[in-house]
Amino acid sequence: MNAADTIRPRLSTLEAAWVIARRDFLAVLLSRAFLFFLLGPLFPVIVGGLAGMIGGEVQRDAVSVEVGLAMNAQDNAAMLAAAGRLAPQLGGALPALRAVPEAATEPAFDARAFLEARRGNYAAIVTGTPAQPELIGTEGQLARWQGPVGLIAEQALKTEPSVFPQVVSEVVTTSAAAERSSRIQTAQIAQMVLFLLTMLLAGMVLSNLVEEKANKIIEILAAAIPMDAVFMGKLFAMLGVSFVGIAVWGLAGFGLWSIGSTAITGSTGFDIASLPAPAVGWPLFLVLGVVYFAMAYLLLGALFLTIGAMANTVREVQTLSMPVTMMQLMVFFLAAYTIKQPGSGLELAAVVFPLSSPFAMLARAAMEESLWVHAAALAWQALAVLVLIKGGSRLFRKRVMKSGNAGRAPRARRWGIRMTAREPAE
Repeated sequence: MNAADTIRPRLSTLEAAWVIARRDFLAVLLSRAFLFFLLGPLFPVIVGGLAGMIGGEVQRDAVSVEVGLAMNAQDNAAMLAAAGRLAPQLGGALPALRAVPEAATEPAFDARAFLEARRGNYAAIVTGTPAQPELIGTEGQLARWQGPVGLIAEQALKTEPSVFPQVVSEVVTTSAAAERSSRIQTAQIAQMVLFLLTMLLAGMVLSNLVEEKANKIIEILAAAIPMDAVFMGKLFAMLGVSFVGIAVWGLAGFGLWSIGSTAITGSTGFDIASLPAPAVGWPLFLVLGVVYFAMAYLLLGALFLTIGAMANTVREVQTLSMPVTMMQLMVFFLAAYTIKQPGSGLELAAVVFPLSSPFAMLARAAMEESLWVHAAALAWQALAVLVLIKGGSRLFRKRVMKSGNAGRAPRARRWGIRMTAREPAE
């Protein structure tokens, strides 16, 4: 019996998974493509920021809240004076009134024809008199400004300005309604960030096995160690790479935020206490956010890894992954929809379904103070990850490798592989 035929004690599944995870993690982290991967999200962020700024400017210029006055000069002056008296009390609830110059220069001025001819940039035009004002505009603008215009006209009819009582105000730090609203806002933002990071980073595992299948590397790995360990190692390696990417993006974003805050407001640093606080508090909420991201990544990554293992080309990967991507989008919509329905059957379904459970439970952390439900949910999600890894590896072994456990040792001898705890084959 030669040395090649001597099969030494195998690595355990966890030890083999660690070998694969270390190998893949270093291979991805030290590659030049990883640098471009880190720079990739900057471009859509920059483009989105520029588009938002330009779109905001265009929207502000295009949407007018001016209401034209087409009365006689005396009535126009009375309406403008009344609007000025009401402005301190009502503020933005009032339209910006402006006299229409064409009404004074054109003998037979027709406000309806003026608006239909798309002249000027008025939301609506007020004609008639303060005693009988007539508001002309589209249906939406009439519903919006009919009440404020009537209030201004009523003030314009008074010979003496109204004296408004002084309202004594007292500020409270919070209220039940304000707290619930802030927690809902925190839950929505957290779910959105979790979804975007998961979808952005989970795609890395899609093509992870395609190249190794083409180079027959997967044959060597499958012959030497259990496929469960291969899948688990690759999945956790990509999770580690994702955490490195998030750390880099987070530090870069924090730096840019600090520089921008210093340049604009003169303040330095970032005060997390100024954000709407979640129910469990910020420290524990951030910890749960990291853990639920890991679970969401592992759950979706296990599906993507199985798809990548079954595909032979990158085109097949893209085709097979589309249904899973659409399903994950629907799962996110389900979890987001149930934020305002805690305890309902739909919300419980989102908590129980593994793929939506991290999103629903992160929202619960923002809305409710109880902690035991998170321990139960994390245990359930971890079990689902193990089931998906086991099912994916078994499906790969039967459909792609065309073998079971029995054929692993003969193939190992054929390739001349010796797997021991001291001599891992990487």
